Amino acid sequence: MIVNITLPNNTSYDITIDTLNKIYFDRKVVVVTNPTISSLHIDYLKERISAKDFSVVTIPDGEEYKNMQTIESILEHCFEHKLNRSSLLVAFGGGVIGDMTGFAASVYQRGIDFVQIPTTLLSQVDASVGGKTGINNRFGKNLVGAFHQPIAVHIDPFFLSTLPKREIGAGIAEIVKMAVTFNSDFFEWLEENDLNDSENIKIAIAKSVETKAWVVSQDEKEKGIRAALNYGHTFGHVIENETNYDTFLHGEAVGIGMVMANALAVRIGNMSEQEALRVKRLLEKYDIPTDYKIKDVEDFYQHFFLDKKSLDDKIKFILPKGIGDCEITDKIEKNDVIEILKGF
Repeated sequence: MIVNITLPNNTSYDITIDTLNKIYFDRKVVVVTNPTISSLHIDYLKERISAKDFSVVTIPDGEEYKNMQTIESILEHCFEHKLNRSSLLVAFGGGVIGDMTGFAASVYQRGIDFVQIPTTLLSQVDASVGGKTGINNRFGKNLVGAFHQPIAVHIDPFFLSTLPKREIGAGIAEIVKMAVTFNSDFFEWLEENDLNDSENIKIAIAKSVETKAWVVSQDEKEKGIRAALNYGHTFGHVIENETNYDTFLHGEAVGIGMVMANALAVRIGNMSEQEALRVKRLLEKYDIPTDYKIKDVEDFYQHFFLDKKSLDDKIKFILPKGIGDCEITDKIEKNDVIEILKGF
């Protein structure tokens, strides 16, 4: 299956969901990956990708390494191998690899091409599509980065066969996010079908990618509707920051964040308690965490102001309106947010 994404500036690329076919690049290629993916799948990749010059740079595995020091190591490899402006980077891994490879590609000699070959469910359904790149710092998640679109995305479900159960759950959280914000029929389908089935997960990947491509094609730089894809992330990013990115996987934090956002939506009348419970039950069906113990409510609240979506001392929340629609608003009273946080 091929999903095309065409941006407002007429930039276009294909997202292919199928077994990875053999590809030859008539230019220098550097594959960026981590030790886990390299040990499992680098031979599979090498059988299918060849190039004028081919090398691999392996960077540490984990969100805590998503920083400028790691970007420097990628760039040093590129300089040592004499990449030029016609060269290509390939992101071969999950969302962390994709974000850092894309960011490195955006700044190397002021910008070179890159290709996404995502290996986690989360990156296949969300992170690999749309051109968001970046790194974390002590102030928060993805606060340094750039919009830099890949020239192609190749989603091969084969890689999911070696994915740990928690990683599958983290990806399913992002699938649920898409359904709650944009597609009630898809949400009902998710309630009725088991994503542990290989054919069902392919359907869910395709539906999620179609949704993400549709949103990004309308709003590449997140000036409007694309911000809705951050449902659960406003809360989830604070959770990740508070736990130093080593307690929850990104999708797990987003799952908790969706539950928090739903509680706020219920409080202001956007969502019924029954609808919020349906979302929570769907997350728990795949052992995705739905609870978190906040140590300092006021400190948690202040962290919202470091979110990229906040502007002029106003916090922008993405809240569901029932199931299948959402609202992007900066008009939520602090007292309402504090009362919800007290519940956690």
